[in-house]
Amino acid sequence: MPHNHSHSDNHSHNHAHPDLKGKKLLLSIVLNIAITVAQVIGGLISGSLSLLSDALHNFSDVLSLIVSYIADRFSKKDASVSKTFGYKRAEIIAAFVNSVTLIIVAVYLIYEATTRFFNPHFIESGLVIWLAIFGIVFNGFSVLLLHKESKSNMNMRSAYLHLFTDMAASVAVLIGGLLMKYYEWFWVDSFLTVLIALYLLVMGYYLLKTSFKVLMLFTPDELNLEVVNDAVCKIPEIKNMHHIHIWQLNEQETHLEAHLDFHEDVTLSEFDAVLTKVEELLYQDFGINHVTIQPEHQKDDPKDIIVQD
Repeated sequence: MPHNHSHSDNHSHNHAHPDLKGKKLLLSIVLNIAITVAQVIGGLISGSLSLLSDALHNFSDVLSLIVSYIADRFSKKDASVSKTFGYKRAEIIAAFVNSVTLIIVAVYLIYEATTRFFNPHFIESGLVIWLAIFGIVFNGFSVLLLHKESKSNMNMRSAYLHLFTDMAASVAVLIGGLLMKYYEWFWVDSFLTVLIALYLLVMGYYLLKTSFKVLMLFTPDELNLEVVNDAVCKIPEIKNMHHIHIWQLNEQETHLEAHLDFHEDVTLSEFDAVLTKVEELLYQDFGINHVTIQPEHQKDDPKDIIVQD
C-alpha cells in the first residue's frame, strides 16, 4: 500500500526560527501569568466580578499558550515504534479538555453575574481602572510580540487571536471601571461579566466542536468528499475511487486513504506515475498532504465511496 508524505515538508518554513518562537511564547506566558495574578488579587480586593472573569479569561489563555509551547517542543520529537505519529495530537486533546472546563466556568460566571445584578455590590473602581490599563499594556505587548509569526503559523495565529481578545476584554473592563467611578453604575460590572462569559461560551463551544471533530476523525468541514472523489476520477487511468477516509491528524496535516480501481492491469511504475498525479491534485486543489492508496484491478469488493469497516 503506497504511502506518501512528500508534502509534509511544505510546512517546514513555518518553523524557520523555532527557538525564537518558543522564547516569544514563554515571554507571553510570563506576561499573562502576571496579568492573571494581578487581576485575581485586584478583583478580590475591589469586589469586581468583571475583573475576576477577565482574569479567568487570561488564565485560560495562559493554558492555551502553555499548550502551544509544549506542543511546539514535543512536535520536534521523532516518531517511534510505539508512537508512530509522535505527539502531534497533544494540543488537540488539551484543547478539548480546556474547552469543556471553559464552558462550565462561563455558565457559572453568568449565574454569579445574574445574582449580583439584582443585588449590586460597591466596587473599588479605581483599582479596576488601573488593573485594566495594566492588562491592556501587557496584552498589547504580547500581541505585538506574536504578530509576525501569526501570519505564517496556525498555532501562533490562535495564540495571537486569544491575546488580542484579552486586550479587548481589558478595554471593556476599563470602560466599566470609568462608568462605575464617575456615574456609580455598579451594575455595569455584572453586565460586562455576562458579556465576557458569553464570549467565553462562544469560543469554548467552537473549540469543543472543532477539537471533537478532529479527535473523531470527521471529514474536515471545508472538504466535500464527493467533490474530491469526482476530481480524482477525472484522471484517465482511474476507473473509480472508493472506500475513502479523509481526516485531520492535527491542524497542519490532512490525510486521505482510499482504494483506487484501475481500468487496466497497470505495472508498478505506471501506478507510481498515476499516484504522483493523484497526490499533486489532492494537495494543490484540496490541501490534503498525506495520501495512502490501495491499488486494485477487477477486485470483487464494495465500490461505494463510504464503506463501513
